[in-house]
Amino acid sequence: MRIDLSAPRPARRRRPWIALLNAVLDLAGGRAELLRHEERPWASITFAGARHTVVLTYRGLDAVTEGESFIAALPEHEFTIPGQLVAEAAIVSVEHALLPAPALTVEIELLLLEEA
Repeated sequence: MRIDLSAPRPARRRRPWIALLNAVLDLAGGRAELLRHEERPWASITFAGARHTVVLTYRGLDAVTEGESFIAALPEHEFTIPGQLVAEAAIVSVEHALLPAPALTVEIELLLLEEA
């Protein structure tokens, strides 16, 4: 068998993680720092998508206040991701620190489903 390297390759669908991270960071406010993003495939009998874990940190008193607002807004926020539906957005953990300076670390999980 021979593979024809000159043949056009099938187009790969772009995964929407960049649009999702941009939407999360917009909601999180200008003082949020992205520490980590993980994506795991997810599927049920009727839906396919991915589960995303995002960890953000806020450093400084004003930033912590902004982080608290993010925590309150996330569960009810309506995300707009082209071709995708955010079926679930949840706070997984919250860590506060006072020393050496106020800080807040938030871990969230989002379930992103492909729209038909």
